[in-house]
Amino acid sequence: MQPSAHSGLAVAATPAQLAVVDAALARLRDLPGALLPIFHAIQDELGFVPTDSLPRIAEALNLSRAEVHGVLTFYHDFRTSPPAPTVVKLCRAEACQAVGCRSLEAHLHQAHGAAMGSTTHCGALTLEPVYCLGNCALGPSALVDGKLVARLTTQRLDAIVAAAKQKAAAPGGRS
Repeated sequence: MQPSAHSGLAVAATPAQLAVVDAALARLRDLPGALLPIFHAIQDELGFVPTDSLPRIAEALNLSRAEVHGVLTFYHDFRTSPPAPTVVKLCRAEACQAVGCRSLEAHLHQAHGAAMGSTTHCGALTLEPVYCLGNCALGPSALVDGKLVARLTTQRLDAIVAAAKQKAAAPGGRS
């Protein structure tokens, strides 16, 4: 099973990744409330916030490592490990629950090994929760790599997983 977004499994940052962290710190550290913008900038660039970058973020912002870690792990949207090449954020709001999002979540887990907050057995797709996409009339809905997909069915999810496998296997795809 692949690690979850908040599995606690440390992923050592590379020098290039730490350079991204340093660039975000240099650019954003003087903003009021800079921690969240810094996390967003790092995740936008890397796809996750490396946990071993937290001490340098804490030092740059004159915060404790516990404060920085607490903020990072409080918000569902931040990842502490790299996601799969395809990220599906399945809506778990009440309207989507009423039209079957839980059965879609169960299908992804049973058929493809992706429990909420984890990655498929093949490593091609990461499943994450989101709590309302504002698409209630067309649920169940999800964001697939940032693109809204409505009226999801198990067949459409299977097609998304198949496309994710192709993307991961393609040259330049992460697998």
